[in-house]
Amino acid sequence: MLRTASNAPLAEERPLEKALGYQIRMLRRERDLSVGDLAAAAGISQGMISKIENGTISPSLASINAIASALNVPITGLFTAFEETRDCSHVKRGQGVPIERRGIKVGHLYELLGGGIRGDVVVQPYLITLKGEAETYTSFQHDGTEFIYMLSGQVLYHHSGQDYHLEPGDALMFDSNGLHGPAKVLEAPASYLAIISS
Repeated sequence: MLRTASNAPLAEERPLEKALGYQIRMLRRERDLSVGDLAAAAGISQGMISKIENGTISPSLASINAIASALNVPITGLFTAFEETRDCSHVKRGQGVPIERRGIKVGHLYELLGGGIRGDVVVQPYLITLKGEAETYTSFQHDGTEFIYMLSGQVLYHHSGQDYHLEPGDALMFDSNGLHGPAKVLEAPASYLAIISS
């Protein structure tokens, strides 16, 4: 990874500074202020304002407070752009991560299709493929809710004492604290999306 002479992170590695700078520039322009106008009102040099707006430095709290006062907004108003950023996970076809989940049986292939999204709810999307030799197993049990969407093949899927015949296009959503899992592979290979949230 490339570093500057001071070994400081490159600007691209400063998401907070970039978002802060973007918000300051936007608020300054909304108020029809030049960089010089804002610098004078905040008591900061024009060069420093430019660096802050470009996200190349981490300004002190005193500087942030002075800029917020000059723009007549609360300090939190300068971080709106950063707070509104949203995570995204993109996985190309065939590039999901093979997963060895607890309880996986022979012939059950799990491929994690996304992850790393911050938030209060944990969501795990899997592409599950059951081969012809797949062992049946109906004792999966974990916290949360699970959603299954059948893509190909056919399975008899068990949940809490009841079996459901799933064909392509069928969906099943259930409390995953109940014992569940494929009771019988009726047509192999069978594949389905399983989205687990907790």
